[in-house]
Amino acid sequence: MASKKSLLAAAACAVVLIAGAVWWLRAPAPKPSDSAAKSAGVLVTVTVAGKEDIPVNVVVNGNVVSLNSVDVKPQVSNVVEKVHVREGDVVHAGQPLFTLDARGDVANLQKAKAQQLKDQAQLSDLERQYKRSQELLAQNFIAKSATETVLSQLDAQRAAVAADRAAVQSAQVQLGYDDIRAPISGRTGAIPIFAGTLVQPAATLVTITQMDPIAVTFPVPEGSLQDLLDAAKQKSPVLATIPGRTQPVKGYLSFVDNTVDPSVGTVRAKAQFDNKDSVLWPGQYVNTSITVRTLKNATVIPVAAIITSPTGRIVYVVKDDVAQPRKVDLQYTTGERAVVQGLQPGERIVVEGKQNLRPGSRVRVERAVGQGNAPGAPT
Repeated sequence: MASKKSLLAAAACAVVLIAGAVWWLRAPAPKPSDSAAKSAGVLVTVTVAGKEDIPVNVVVNGNVVSLNSVDVKPQVSNVVEKVHVREGDVVHAGQPLFTLDARGDVANLQKAKAQQLKDQAQLSDLERQYKRSQELLAQNFIAKSATETVLSQLDAQRAAVAADRAAVQSAQVQLGYDDIRAPISGRTGAIPIFAGTLVQPAATLVTITQMDPIAVTFPVPEGSLQDLLDAAKQKSPVLATIPGRTQPVKGYLSFVDNTVDPSVGTVRAKAQFDNKDSVLWPGQYVNTSITVRTLKNATVIPVAAIITSPTGRIVYVVKDDVAQPRKVDLQYTTGERAVVQGLQPGERIVVEGKQNLRPGSRVRVERAVGQGNAPGAPT
């Protein structure tokens, strides 16, 4: 019972507060006393609503990722004979990384080649026999079946030579596994093996990570998806600010994911950056900014001029030294500037002293600042 009374009392207080606020906004300014000078008014600072093109930026945290990263693994079980690179080296595609003990594979290749030569010699002999048998058959010295038998042996030997040729190719491929080269250009990571180490196909010898160019992935609110897709067609610039550095790195939007994450309402985008100086590092967090569209001929005022009232956002417009509230629609904010609808460029609005105003209050301008001179005023 007590809780119900408390709730009713709280609700009644809230209604009284809202009614009081509405009355305060709509109540006419008190008339100055006869003893006060009529020229006296509320001391305010005003500025002029500006008109300009405002870029709409999406600023979010991003993550640096490599465009390519390869775990280099051996294809065969063998002993490492030589390591050609060190940890942290910059390598190029095709550069030797490791050499494995190739003696067994060299011997297998030589054996396969020897078998091929042997079978090739037998094939040559059978070809001569078949040719001779055809001559004898033409003279009726041998039966046709004897010629067919030689032909069958000849076909079998040709197949044996083809198999030997494949065996030689297989031995060459196996020998090639002993020479491990960089599949991509990039930077090497930790190398956990040394000369003399027995390696298995499942072991990672080194990871090579591409550093230049490099990418940054970042989430964009789904409300900006269409603008983001339009920006991707134009390869719009993306700025990445690294903690500790004042100058951002400039890249371009290269990819927009095909699915919106329903749990957070964002779509993942990717930007590509030149990274010759290795300023960006995989796994690093950066602050990314991309311009998704531009508001043309927007009305711009300082954010400080906007009042949030029970009926919405308003600003005080000064005309003939009288301040009147004007309802505005806030479209976008950037820094200390706001893009609004409901005002005309050139109208004077109150920036400082608005807390002392009521509808119809006379004002005394302490400082009339132009665009770009007031704190937070549009430039």
